[in-house]
Amino acid sequence: MKPKAIKHKLTSAIKLISSKPDACCFNPGKDFSRTRKINVNTLISGLIGMEGKSLSNELIDLFDKSSDIPTPSAFVQQRVKLKPQAMYDVFRVFTDSTSSYTASELTMLAIDGSEIRIPDNPEDESTRIRRFSNSDPYNSLHLNALYDINRGVYTDILIQNGAQKNEHRALQQMVDSSIIPKALVLADRGYESYNNMAHIQEKGWYFLIRIKDGNHGIKTGFSLPEDNEFDLSIKLKITRRHTKEAKKLQKDKNQYRCISNSTPFDYLPSRSVEKAPSIFYSLNFRIVRFRLNDDTYETILTNLSTEEYPPEKIKRLYAARWGIETSFRNLKYTLALLKFHSKKTVCICQEIYARLIMYNFIGMITSHVIIEKKERKYNYKVNFSTAAHACRLFFLGRTQPSNLESVIASFLIPIRTDRHRKRFAKHEMLYGFFYRIA
Repeated sequence: MKPKAIKHKLTSAIKLISSKPDACCFNPGKDFSRTRKINVNTLISGLIGMEGKSLSNELIDLFDKSSDIPTPSAFVQQRVKLKPQAMYDVFRVFTDSTSSYTASELTMLAIDGSEIRIPDNPEDESTRIRRFSNSDPYNSLHLNALYDINRGVYTDILIQNGAQKNEHRALQQMVDSSIIPKALVLADRGYESYNNMAHIQEKGWYFLIRIKDGNHGIKTGFSLPEDNEFDLSIKLKITRRHTKEAKKLQKDKNQYRCISNSTPFDYLPSRSVEKAPSIFYSLNFRIVRFRLNDDTYETILTNLSTEEYPPEKIKRLYAARWGIETSFRNLKYTLALLKFHSKKTVCICQEIYARLIMYNFIGMITSHVIIEKKERKYNYKVNFSTAAHACRLFFLGRTQPSNLESVIASFLIPIRTDRHRKRFAKHEMLYGFFYRIA
């Protein structure tokens, strides 16, 4: 799909959502009822086109061809009327209209979550959290995302309040509501759960979930080989009944499992009726353990077939999950996700959705950029920072689609697959409003 067609899809999605202003606002019949410089369409487009500049400079960019630029105050008064759901609706309409998933194609979806620090507000208990017992509390939102690794776009997102985050429930909601017919979900530690596996299995999808390799988590409940590396198939029947018969069956650890009533599992009754027959749910998967280096191993849960996906291929598939980590970095720093233009949570949610829309817009355009093959030491890829700037100018109407792809193809960076860097946890900064790029 050419850049012009992609932009048309996005502007059409904005027009579609903007055409129903009463569904976009908090006060139907009142909000957006008068003719103003900043209507719903202009407001949504402006939010999508924002960077990390001050609001005044953002408005200068947005109204570049107009001598009558609205004030920051006018923009703020309009944006507080807009529901964040309207921005999410634009995201879904745009993303779904550009997708062409088929039942014969296995889509690789990585899932992960990321904390987003927001301005301090002690009165908002829903976003107020304390990371450590000896640290000061702060406010945050939690971004959950499904990321298409091959296309380089987000297929779905879910924002949760920091104090109410539940990554398991977010995964289940996004999987259940997806329109993709066939997919493989790649997940890191923290997503190991029978309920998550069951939701993906019921969808007709596949999962590949890294689990704890030590003496905790799902792995410890099974009888596993003593070898350091193994590939074990499990056909598990899960029940909530703790009868004598169920306890006898549970002695075979690799075939039966009793879970408590407090354990979330959506495909068994939360409470068992006395004297009623036991209800079992069948869950089929493999436990694959392989070596990373001399003294490091990883353990994976997957329902991919043993014949088509041996351990070495499972190892390569899981490594592809790193694409979502790179996307979060580009989203936060290149697209200025952490530099908001408001302290209100609803407005911050608007901007989160807007950045994700722009990320998908960039990803769809750059995926069609042709990189000329040459005799080089490395393979090359598009420089995301340069591509983001060029695509934003294109979205705002500053550049023509005829030369956009050639401009992006002129700025490439090498792919160094043999580079490794130790990962470390970093507390996200909260950027103030007084120090912004010009």
